[in-house]
Amino acid sequence: MSMCRIAVQCRHTIQFQQPAHPHIRLTACARQVWRKVTTEVSVELQLLRDKWGLLLTGLVFQYIHGLATRGVHYLHRPGPLLQDLGFMALPELGQDKGYLSESIFSSIFISFVLWTFHPFIYHSKRFYTVLIWRRVLAFLVASQFLRIITFYSTQLPGPNYHCREGSKLATLPPPNSVLEVLLINFPRGVLFGCGDLIFSSHMIFTLVFVRTYHKYGSKRFIKFLAWFMAIIQSLLIIASRKHYSVDVVVAWYTVNLVVFFVDNKLPEMPDRTSGLPLLPLSSKEKLARQKEEKDSKLKDEFHKLLNGNHVDPTDRRAQMNGRHDEDINHALSEATANGT
Repeated sequence: MSMCRIAVQCRHTIQFQQPAHPHIRLTACARQVWRKVTTEVSVELQLLRDKWGLLLTGLVFQYIHGLATRGVHYLHRPGPLLQDLGFMALPELGQDKGYLSESIFSSIFISFVLWTFHPFIYHSKRFYTVLIWRRVLAFLVASQFLRIITFYSTQLPGPNYHCREGSKLATLPPPNSVLEVLLINFPRGVLFGCGDLIFSSHMIFTLVFVRTYHKYGSKRFIKFLAWFMAIIQSLLIIASRKHYSVDVVVAWYTVNLVVFFVDNKLPEMPDRTSGLPLLPLSSKEKLARQKEEKDSKLKDEFHKLLNGNHVDPTDRRAQMNGRHDEDINHALSEATANGT
């Protein structure tokens, strides 16, 4: 759905009011949009109060991941580039064109973030923003945890220009204090890091975002475009010499497997387009609703018993069997009479 639908609904809502001035019409439409935004905010805040634990863990782990990449930079030692099939197949873009892969990544990142918040304005309500970010952060944490183990196991000489021999940024000098390590020199320390190679962090975010939209998005063309951009970004990362081909290849199958297994472990999100309640029921609410349904059934049975309308299932089966035996005996007697 788009903002055009909101405008159409606003026009249908206020066309019978016959406003005296177009400004009044715009004000009524803006009021309707604002009412929807405030409603969505209240709903998401209620979900945030219940689901804040995993969200906070995921956000904290983003800092831990940045701290790990900062730490491995102290261990990095520059050296000759490793033999790489991707380097042979793709021409080197050069240091001045390294922004191409970053531009693709930024467009994917910003587009995904805006899409996750579109239910606050648009009329399509296929998911809850809090719940979808809860899943996304779970995917990111699992993938980044494996990434930290991998690049600390073996430090490869970085192929990026600032990680090669002769560069002052190839190896960090020993830190003067613990605070210098904890601050991780953001964002320069992230953009000019070395040693955190296998596997690509950019591909982790890209594949998690693309797979999430592929499952919960509604536009088939955007799904195709997202996968196409993920492939283009993979090629640009290698052509920019920011990663070896193995970093990108390992990210493709590792992240997809992580998302597949973690997604199966998480409870499925309710589809808001199927007419379900505005808020998903918690476990306590589900138990309370089941208890209410059970109590209502018991009350109905009790009223039937008082009114004489209740028939025990065993008595009903006995009556049915008795009728069946009577019908058989009646049929046999008629057959005997006709035969004589």
